[in-house]
Amino acid sequence: MSRMVYNSPLFEVRTMEWLQQNGRLHDKKPHRHQGFEIVWVQQGAGSFCVDLETRDIVPGHVYCLRPGQIHQFLPEANTKGYVISFSAEFLLMPVENKSLIFQAGAPYHSWVLKVDENTRLEMEDMVIKMLKEYDNYLLLRSEILRGFLNIFLIYLTRQYAPDGIRNFQGKRTDLVSRFFSIVDQKYMSCKLVADYAGELAVTPNHLNEMVKKVSGFPASHHIRQRVVLEAKRQAAYSGASMKEIAHQLGFDDIAHFSKFFKNFSGLSFSNYKKEVLQQWR
Repeated sequence: MSRMVYNSPLFEVRTMEWLQQNGRLHDKKPHRHQGFEIVWVQQGAGSFCVDLETRDIVPGHVYCLRPGQIHQFLPEANTKGYVISFSAEFLLMPVENKSLIFQAGAPYHSWVLKVDENTRLEMEDMVIKMLKEYDNYLLLRSEILRGFLNIFLIYLTRQYAPDGIRNFQGKRTDLVSRFFSIVDQKYMSCKLVADYAGELAVTPNHLNEMVKKVSGFPASHHIRQRVVLEAKRQAAYSGASMKEIAHQLGFDDIAHFSKFFKNFSGLSFSNYKKEVLQQWR
């Protein structure tokens, strides 16, 4: 099965009606973007598959995609809502300070969020303002869009943890957030906790302890699971052999990769690939 990578715009906001009219709403094939995408469904039905997890499209829910996630959006006719696409560079924010909903691999990450009625009004007001400004080409357009987007992301983050957002603050969580961001960048070449501890100027034991306090699992667990996730993506969508995937993920020994995959996914690579291919036939 072919794997498609689409370049994401610096920033774009569209209604689903506009995307439907321009032939861009339905994904013909599973693919991945290099930027972030927010899909807010307000009316309609269908399915949304992200990294082999398929969910029914439910009105009042927001679907949040990070760079690299393979996905396919298949809404039914007359589905209404909004789609916002943007790059990390557009926000002009350090990687580790991205909105919590986009923290790669973070334990508090969920790619599906339900929006309550009170917040929906505030969020929709921001989207309407973004749509209006996006259609204009006036002075400081990007700065205004960036401000509206940041406010929208704050409202969205509050939907995930409205009462516990304070738990995500402080030096401990800053360290863990930076850890997840670095893992997402370097998991192919760096697989030891010591590699990340060195970049973060802490000891491996301290990093394991802090990550476990925030997520429930030590740093080593998240490093392994990030490698397994990409191996699963490649197995499902790229058509690459186990040897090719192992090499891409930094394994010189295919037997080592095979053992690694089975230990941390629960299935042998060949059995996993068979299951996936049967699922997508």
